[in-house]
Amino acid sequence: MKLVIFGLTVSSSWGNGHATLWRGLCNALARQGHEVKFFERDVSYYANHRDLTLPETYELVLYNSWPDVDSLAKSAVNESDVAVVTSYCPDALAACGLVLESKAVKVFYDLDTAVTLENFRTHGGVDYIPAYGLSDFDLVLSYVGGRALDEMRELFGAKRVAPLYGSVDPEVHKPVAPSSHYDNDLSYLGTYAADRQSTLQTLFLDPAHRLPQRKFMLGGAQYPDDFPWNENVWFVDHVPPPEHPAFYSSSRTTLNVTRSAMARFGYCPSGRLFEAAACETPVVSDSWDGLDEFFELGREILVASSADDVVNAIQLGHEELRQIGRAARERVFSAHTAAHRSRELLQLVEAAA
Repeated sequence: MKLVIFGLTVSSSWGNGHATLWRGLCNALARQGHEVKFFERDVSYYANHRDLTLPETYELVLYNSWPDVDSLAKSAVNESDVAVVTSYCPDALAACGLVLESKAVKVFYDLDTAVTLENFRTHGGVDYIPAYGLSDFDLVLSYVGGRALDEMRELFGAKRVAPLYGSVDPEVHKPVAPSSHYDNDLSYLGTYAADRQSTLQTLFLDPAHRLPQRKFMLGGAQYPDDFPWNENVWFVDHVPPPEHPAFYSSSRTTLNVTRSAMARFGYCPSGRLFEAAACETPVVSDSWDGLDEFFELGREILVASSADDVVNAIQLGHEELRQIGRAARERVFSAHTAAHRSRELLQLVEAAA
């Protein structure tokens, strides 16, 4: 099967969650014998922080502007069995027009569903979904499940909607030797987001203040100068994907914090959640509807709603934490790898066709 994707980025993991997910999916599809071509506009923001240029198993097409690539994109779509447009693709509207004129199975994949729905209700639209909605697509995929799927139908006219959650590539994310550079008692890895800050304060910064003898580590981009750091909080500006296993494997525990827009919908596991679990790191997560669909609470993942919960988790014994980490890794490898998601994607496409 030939697939063509018009997305935000696969070449740079800087400040976005799209790249790592697509790398895993594209590699998994290629391993199953499918041909994948990914179109990405070459914008300076990602070009300056690019950590992938020549994928080994699929084709990456970087272009400067849509007119420059229009002919190549048209040929690729006409030769494909499946054509996908994603949220935040800079040329989503042009790509949608091209895809909808083709004979390929037409797919729109919203990797930012909660933000899309929130912005649509606030501003009346988003610049990556056509004014005529999504009713002409054969399949609409959502990174978030639950009631968000109903809203995609109601607001955008999507006829066939299904969740395609985050995943992890087991070839990349696995336990490795700890690194003294990343050694910590509780870590958090994520780009700064204002709507995560309140929860991050409660579940990360407050415990750090209460446990001054423990080491806390935060990794990510775009943190403001006035961020309320503690003396025992270490900061790493952007941990590149190849370093994620070392980062997690060096963490006694790690924290998962969900953006508030996603948490309100529930059924919203982040890619980082699966990455950490795949590295056998005990995860402490905020709570949202559907979390127990992905991990068994208390045995495979710890849930926190207060600083007390996090402090108690950090103070658990080594053997208890190790058992939680092992159970989480087993769950990820049985249900949440990129190979699992790629097979789900193909099943959904075949049903839509």
